[in-house]
Amino acid sequence: MDISGLSGHAGRVGLDGLAGLDERIAGCRACPRLVEWREEVARTKRAAFADWTYWGRPVPGFGPPDARLLIVGLAPAAHGGNRTGRMFTGDRSGDVLYEALYDVGLASQPTSVSADDGLELHGVRVTAPVHCAPPANKPTPEERDTCRPWLLQELNLLRPTLRAVVVLGAFGWQAALPAFTEAGWRVPRPRPPFAHGTHVSLDGLELFGCFHVSQRNTFTGRLTPVMLRDVLRTAAEAAGLRAGS
Repeated sequence: MDISGLSGHAGRVGLDGLAGLDERIAGCRACPRLVEWREEVARTKRAAFADWTYWGRPVPGFGPPDARLLIVGLAPAAHGGNRTGRMFTGDRSGDVLYEALYDVGLASQPTSVSADDGLELHGVRVTAPVHCAPPANKPTPEERDTCRPWLLQELNLLRPTLRAVVVLGAFGWQAALPAFTEAGWRVPRPRPPFAHGTHVSLDGLELFGCFHVSQRNTFTGRLTPVMLRDVLRTAAEAAGLRAGS
């Protein structure tokens, strides 16, 4: 596996901050299967988006550099983030997430349709442990582990202000816990299992589990808007953010 997209970056993180990290993430070509898939999707497109110029690259995190709350998903959707270039933007999962963030006062608007739609997050950043859209929405463990240094660097940059994290789904939970350990937070051993509503304290960082905002979960009612808002509101309060009702 070619890891040229990652090499030599650790020492540069402190020099150019999150903006520089995001730029380097967008240029990563470390996982051949993901590179091939994201670029094929960008070429063939979906009929409904035939007039779009797809992003077709790794999708960096989204949100302010002094965020107090981090939301960790799974990976960009092929015709969502891989099309628009912004996390959880342009698909139904994003519709659910950003509407909930708006409802609790953490987003400037309830919709997220394109990278230039004016959406702003208040004290919140959204990221993922895998930055490329994977086939069938299923990254391999090797792809997850290859992408982890990006999440580690993001955590290190956010550390001065970061107070709480919401992890969406079991995959994100399994991917994020090792990154928290590598970033210097003390994760209990054995590692706490994922469950919706789980709350774990990591030496000043409050970690919350939430079912993923996938269509499967939201269409079946496994995750309802009330359940999502409750987790976000609790996490926001733990982060010292003022969440609305």
